[in-house]
Amino acid sequence: MKKPDYGVDAPGVTLILVLFSMAGAGLALFAGYYPSGTWSSSLFSFGIWAGAVCFLEAVLMLLYARFGKFRHRNRMLKLNKIRGHEQVLDVGTGRGLLMVGAAKQLITGKATGIDIWSSKDLGNNKKELALKNAELEGVADKVNIETVDITSNELPDNAFDLVLSNLCLHNIKSKEQRERACKEIYRVLATGGTAIISDFRHTGQYAAVFEALHMEVIKKGPYLLDTFPPLRVVVAKKIC
Repeated sequence: MKKPDYGVDAPGVTLILVLFSMAGAGLALFAGYYPSGTWSSSLFSFGIWAGAVCFLEAVLMLLYARFGKFRHRNRMLKLNKIRGHEQVLDVGTGRGLLMVGAAKQLITGKATGIDIWSSKDLGNNKKELALKNAELEGVADKVNIETVDITSNELPDNAFDLVLSNLCLHNIKSKEQRERACKEIYRVLATGGTAIISDFRHTGQYAAVFEALHMEVIKKGPYLLDTFPPLRVVVAKKIC
């Protein structure tokens, strides 16, 4: 039976790290041919260390893509108990990892995944592949997948009991648009609902925006052992 595939995050970054590690090794080899002189010793050391660091970072990114992100998905879902009737929104669903994870816990509820399908942020990022994963996981009848930009959307007010997002909002370049995304998450979240936002950058900004909206905010992480880059999580509850 074919297994679901949730892709590799930031494949371009991973490739660049691999290329830099090869370049570092090349520098070290070049310096090795000219062993005399301070410059060759320094160049050799730089090549070895730079290559090793880039290679290690590439490996850690691949380990997260294949193993760590499933642990982190489960960690996020445990932060808000799903009873089965909820309406769940996954912002930047990609191939549906969070959406599918939430859908598995639903009975009468529905999980909606939205994305703009950037392959720069996730390898081969396509709506069809998110739907295929939902089918392979046996939850196709519990999901709804749409092409929607969270910063400009027509999602209804107060429509979702739980909003999830992982490694999405940092891809929004401007501070103003990231703030708008957080405000849109607040708008579509039902009173008493919870937003769980995971990222490796700008989590302080997300928390500040949610706090300004009078949400109850808890910050967690960074999680160093199974995420790379190390991820932090903002948990924000809409109380009014």
